[in-house]
Amino acid sequence: MKSSHLAISIASGVIAGAVLGILFAPDRGSNTRRKISQKSTDMKNSIKDSIDNLASSVEDKYEQITSKLSSASSKVSNAIEDTKSKVNNTIEDTRSKAADLKTDMKS
Repeated sequence: MKSSHLAISIASGVIAGAVLGILFAPDRGSNTRRKISQKSTDMKNSIKDSIDNLASSVEDKYEQITSKLSSASSKVSNAIEDTKSKVNNTIEDTRSKAADLKTDMKS
């Protein structure tokens, strides 16, 4: 289960439990309404904190992935440049050896 679904499920369960606990507790109506209001505020804050934590976690993962991709891209670019250089050096060496061989064959 995704962490966002888990957080929402837990928060929903806590809210439902708190509301049912307050509703079934023997108390005056005004006190019950005040308790429900307070629990609702607490739960709203708890859910907001969970969402903020999830957003922060997603941002951190995004930064990590972006950094790793940038590093990998740089390594690939360097490897391509090294390969190009080696190929060009090999071509130049082959041309030089071919010119030397051509000169030797004329002599």
